[in-house]
Amino acid sequence: MDYNKVAKDVIAAVGRDNLVAAAHCATRLRLVLKDDSKVDQAALDQHEDVKGTFKASGQYQVIIGPGDVNFVYAELIKETGLKEVSTDDLKNIAASDQKFNPIMALIKLLSDIFVPIIPALVAGGLLMALRNFLTSEGLFGPQSIEQTFPAIQGVSEMIQLMSAAPFMFLPILVGISAAKRFGANQFLGAAIGMIMTTPALGGGEVFWDIFGLQVAQTSYIYQVIPVLAAVWVLSILEKFFHKHLPAAVDFTFTPLLSVMITGFLTFTVIGPVMLLVSNGITNGIVWLYNTTGFLGMTVFGGTYSLIVMTGLHQSFPAIETQLLTAFNENGTGYGDFIFVVASMANVAQGAATLAVWFLTKDSKTKGLTSSAAVSAFLGITEPALFGVNLKYRFPFFCALAGSAVGAAVAGLTHVIAVSLGAAGFLGFLSINASSIPMYIVCELIAFAVAFALTFAYGKTKAAAVFAAEGAEAVPVAAPEAPAQAVEVASESVEETLVSPLSGEVVALENVNDPVFSSGAMGKGLAVKPSEGVVYAPADAEVTIAFETGHAYGLKTASGAEILIHIGIDTVSMEGDGFEKLVAAGDKVTAGTPIAKFDASKIAAAGLDDTTMVIVTNTADFVAVEALASATVAHGDAFIKVAK
Repeated sequence: MDYNKVAKDVIAAVGRDNLVAAAHCATRLRLVLKDDSKVDQAALDQHEDVKGTFKASGQYQVIIGPGDVNFVYAELIKETGLKEVSTDDLKNIAASDQKFNPIMALIKLLSDIFVPIIPALVAGGLLMALRNFLTSEGLFGPQSIEQTFPAIQGVSEMIQLMSAAPFMFLPILVGISAAKRFGANQFLGAAIGMIMTTPALGGGEVFWDIFGLQVAQTSYIYQVIPVLAAVWVLSILEKFFHKHLPAAVDFTFTPLLSVMITGFLTFTVIGPVMLLVSNGITNGIVWLYNTTGFLGMTVFGGTYSLIVMTGLHQSFPAIETQLLTAFNENGTGYGDFIFVVASMANVAQGAATLAVWFLTKDSKTKGLTSSAAVSAFLGITEPALFGVNLKYRFPFFCALAGSAVGAAVAGLTHVIAVSLGAAGFLGFLSINASSIPMYIVCELIAFAVAFALTFAYGKTKAAAVFAAEGAEAVPVAAPEAPAQAVEVASESVEETLVSPLSGEVVALENVNDPVFSSGAMGKGLAVKPSEGVVYAPADAEVTIAFETGHAYGLKTASGAEILIHIGIDTVSMEGDGFEKLVAAGDKVTAGTPIAKFDASKIAAAGLDDTTMVIVTNTADFVAVEALASATVAHGDAFIKVAK
């Protein structure tokens, strides 16, 4: 890579006079611009050394890749004369250019709290859907499956128990995640959730007499907002006592006083007030749905993918759980219409991406569109959105139209979800059993409209774009290689990388960072770590040891270039909480500790410690295969690469 040329090309594309400040992390240039609309996006999209671009938190980010980005940044600073700034300084510069938005801040807070507990809610939701499938009458006949085959009643009742637990005791899950986000002890957060859901509570009609004050023994099972408020108060108290109590008594009395005071305030003030707020929000959303009907669903369907672009959809689980766990006067849940809209939007974006597969002749684009389309059909649209549809623009808008039509029909026919799940073609498992056929029809409508519009527009108005891609993709004949060289090159090479961390395996497309989830940096896996040590995944040479200690590059014997990136946006911590154990140029063996990190400090900074392990030169291999799922211990087989 010609670093000076890349830097000059980036400067030309964004505009020299348009640059306000620049920093970089392990993979991308982070730029603050005066006017994003002045960027020559086409020039960057077509640049062979630029892996992608996107905007987040007021920063225009240009993906270059590990190792190379350092040198491109140095050349950019040299060419522009800008002062070098840290990523933290850059955030402040970007923020100073934007007004503080309390709504956005609240949405990000909810996202940070709910994203980690989504797997538990999805598991409970799909179990709930299975129970619904077994007990619904009229699905396969006048009787339910359970009534037709009484022998499965015990299994069905066990499924009901398992499905209800994550929602009944949701305050415990929220308490753990909220405590982590607010910088409190996670187990104290869990304790507050347990206190609010303990079976010993007598209900709202039973009272404690406390010095003449009648305090209702209200149970907060299924609730979200009351426990959020309670844990926030807990975090304030815990920090206060840690700061003011002597070290000799801090360990004992800080947990005691924090939990006792929070518990008392929860049952006397916080709980009753927040319960009114929670019920008001739920009733307001239901009223809006009932009042606007299919028109509201049409608008929501037509804008849902725009919401996904901003990341605001990450806050929706907080609303959806309220809809699913709140009950109307008939004793049944209101149902979740947001899930239905999300499914229509995901399928429509996948259909538009699939249409691009048929339109393009470029092999690289075909490979990206095929995998991105499948991912969207299964509920993850970031690769389709950022990697394909927004690149060409018109597929994105065609997908919005398809989503709007599908959501409109769903609104007219009152299709509703009874649980959380995978918002895509598999989403029928979460739909009210009697509405499953209509749900499938709505998804097919969304698919057909998005695909047809994209394909028709691409064949007519945008035909030149894909023709140009095809021309660029024509292979050039290479000179004939010596016979021996051909023989050596044909030998297959395989290498198994072991997991560098212990923890929960996360599919790359589920990572909350579009640079990694879109596959722009390459294939790989991620881990939600259970301990703060990172080990070498193979015998390798350390090519990069980022000065802040949050990212490392290694090159293995097979030629695999591995990026290990600890946490998301953790470069902003400027090395606080990270300890480098190796330096660039070191030779390490598999299992050698290369870094340590403090997960509590990452949480206190409001960041995600999910760690990405990426094969950045994926294109050099015929296969990069994930070997791990669920949970792993460091040293377990993780990824296999093959040439």
